[in-house]
Amino acid sequence: MSRHELKPRPDQPVVIKVVIGWDRPLQTFFAQVFTPTEAEDEEGEATIWIGTEPGELATPEAALAIVAPYAIIPDDLSGRLQGEMQATVGIKDGEHQQAAKRRIFGSIH
Repeated sequence: MSRHELKPRPDQPVVIKVVIGWDRPLQTFFAQVFTPTEAEDEEGEATIWIGTEPGELATPEAALAIVAPYAIIPDDLSGRLQGEMQATVGIKDGEHQQAAKRRIFGSIH
């Protein structure tokens, strides 16, 4: 799994942080945008969280499109995300990951 915390855009004052990355077990990129809530004023809560289902975001560009309105995107981030995904090709799920997938999704895709 990779994870990159991005700096919020200056025109998004309520955004606390933005996170994007690659989730190898789910074979998806993910995108999160955190904003303050009453319960989590400083840390915030992921009010946008996409990429929680297997294969939901197949490309770095799909994840980047979600966070682009909220974060400053480094020019090389798409390539880095693609490289992180490619570095996991051929890595198989362990016994516990397989069991969790069967329990949650009904299969290990």
